[in-house]
Amino acid sequence: MTALEVQGVSVNFGGRMALSEVHVVAEAGTITGLIGPNGAGKTTLFNVICGLQPPTHGRISIGGTDVTDLAPFKRARHGLARTFQRLELFGLLTVRENVRLAAAVSKRPHPDSVADALLARLGLTAAAHQRADRLPTGQARVVELARALATDPQVLLLDEPASGQDEQETAAFSTVLRQVADEGVAVVLVEHDVQLVMDVCSVIHVLDLGRVLASGSPATVQQNDAVLAAYLGSAK
Repeated sequence: MTALEVQGVSVNFGGRMALSEVHVVAEAGTITGLIGPNGAGKTTLFNVICGLQPPTHGRISIGGTDVTDLAPFKRARHGLARTFQRLELFGLLTVRENVRLAAAVSKRPHPDSVADALLARLGLTAAAHQRADRLPTGQARVVELARALATDPQVLLLDEPASGQDEQETAAFSTVLRQVADEGVAVVLVEHDVQLVMDVCSVIHVLDLGRVLASGSPATVQQNDAVLAAYLGSAK
């Protein structure tokens, strides 16, 4: 089932085309990767999907419903959740309070139980009562994931979630992403850790200068000369 569809999205900033006719589809139960050099338009695309940036052209659908003209909070009600490249936790709240608040605002039954279960699942129980602004970056990224999952999303957008994580944390994180997808969530991942993307994604879209340069399986993308030249290295 198609959980997210980006249809011909373009964004023009004062004459500069940040996105041009971008098409992306994310199926339920899969992990979709978005990669590309800095300035390629990845975060702009996420902002369009979650409603922070209106598109100049194009449409956004979640679960078959057109949400292009809906406010971000209404898109969240349709099952969209997101983490940010820059940490957006409530620093004065504890880890548990951050996660519980997301569950409560989403009107999930028994938000305390939801929070405790997610903390246990993600290895955060020992940090439950620490203030969020005192966490190391790698652990704070996991808390952001827990908070997003507390909303019970259909579509989960992750913007550089492995940034600040060490090798062990990234390995654990990849395991959780696969589990989330196996539960039927469509995960869309923007990440500069190319190895992580290649390991967990079934489909990858490569953006360059606001356009989709290539799409396909990890093996297909890695063999694309245009992708190699633009992002992964020099062409064959």
